[in-house]
Amino acid sequence: MESGGEEVTVKKKRGRKPKAKNEEGPQVKTPKEGKRSQQQQHQHQQQHHANASSEDKYNRWKSVVPVLYDWLSNHNLIWPSLSCRWGPQLEQSPHKNRQRLYLSEQTDGSVPNTLVIATCDVVKPRVAAAEHISQFNEEARSPFVKKYKTIIHPGEVNRIREMPQHNNIVATHTDSPNVLIWDVEAQPNRHAVLGATNSRPDLILTGHQDNAEFALAMSPTGPYVLSGGKDKSVVFWSIEDHITSAAADSKSGGSIIKQNTKSGEGNDKTADGPSVGPRGIYCGHDDTVEDVAFCPFNAQEFCSVGDDSCLILWDARSGSDPAVKVEKAHDADLHCVDWNFHDVNFILTGSADNSVRMFDRRKLTSNGVGSPVHKFEGHSSAVLCVQWSPDKSSIFGSSAEDGLLNIWDYEKVGKTTERSGTTPTSPAGLFFQHAGHRDKVVDFHWNSYDPWTVVSVSDDCDSNGGGGTLQIWRVSDLIYRPEEEVLSELEKFKSHVLTCAASK
Repeated sequence: MESGGEEVTVKKKRGRKPKAKNEEGPQVKTPKEGKRSQQQQHQHQQQHHANASSEDKYNRWKSVVPVLYDWLSNHNLIWPSLSCRWGPQLEQSPHKNRQRLYLSEQTDGSVPNTLVIATCDVVKPRVAAAEHISQFNEEARSPFVKKYKTIIHPGEVNRIREMPQHNNIVATHTDSPNVLIWDVEAQPNRHAVLGATNSRPDLILTGHQDNAEFALAMSPTGPYVLSGGKDKSVVFWSIEDHITSAAADSKSGGSIIKQNTKSGEGNDKTADGPSVGPRGIYCGHDDTVEDVAFCPFNAQEFCSVGDDSCLILWDARSGSDPAVKVEKAHDADLHCVDWNFHDVNFILTGSADNSVRMFDRRKLTSNGVGSPVHKFEGHSSAVLCVQWSPDKSSIFGSSAEDGLLNIWDYEKVGKTTERSGTTPTSPAGLFFQHAGHRDKVVDFHWNSYDPWTVVSVSDDCDSNGGGGTLQIWRVSDLIYRPEEEVLSELEKFKSHVLTCAASK
């Protein structure tokens, strides 16, 4: 575990430990504290007004939920979660599909931290009734989300990434230098009680010299893992030799990860799981590496961003030095990066300067010169997560500490007409805002099996009883479909209503 000072610094960015139950109590004011307490009272009043404004905004959003969404499900969490990810689709039926869902539980120490494997019934488009969509309970658990298995995680679960080639394998980042690999089907289901021993990772990836907490990626093209950490380095692993040739989707109960280790490794070495050393270590950042991403079509190419405000592109085929280094990609720390799956020339970055920027790698040069294609400025706080949509190359989402998850379309930049309820003063490219969370939206993930369906999670420690909120939602197709198509359909509906009325 980290020291307390380091942990607080990290949590300011990504999330916070829940407050202990006895932390708040009556405070006695001394004379020396008089002036300070007046300032604190003023700050408290300002915070109260801000909270009231936020509550008004939330209530306005809730009143139009049936118009904005085809489906929305709210799942109240006992503990905050710093990561949520869709897994493989498990079953298909006429009105819904069952899919795996991964999330973390970040506890206060009274019970262990856990990696939760859940199943989610994803309602198909135009199935959920408007009444059902609007009548959700913020304090209740969603009937669509069921816990399937719990893994007792050795330390906090800061990031979860799934392996596209093997449905059972996920990687996690925790508050240590190691990356942990789990075969979620082979792992035993555990009961998270105080004093329970940690689950044993199937593989431990070593190579960082300091804690690596948030920067984590798995390649779409092969069993490769990428990580960044406080040691300012990017570390690359191949776990190809550690995965059996057995079918990845097998549910026989055996792990598809080989448990044999190299000769000479004793029992002490394998007590926590076999370890794998790096294939490459890449040094070019001057501060903590906050996020990494693979090129979607080539595992030898990847990028990283960090607290040094740099965006670095790497090519493992040409050595361990940066291929391109953009010295000042933003005006503050960079928190997140994503590489466009449809057009590999475009890379998104999000920063503590509250903006999202899109870079064209063809316009970046090796001496660090390069400016973004566009700056997307629609958040009022630090951006924590960016991700391209799997369904359309120009669509992406961004979530931030302001509690908003914005959906953008860069093809709309420069166009005068904006739809879907945004005002004429809306930032260029912004066409939808998900305002269902009460606090910072720390993570979200597009569903690649179900277009326009998103899972998002917020850290609601200060505003919702100390836990988190998981929401699963799908934007109404009336919002993103071409305007002429929507108008044509509305005309047909109007004509149908008039015909029915005339026949009565």
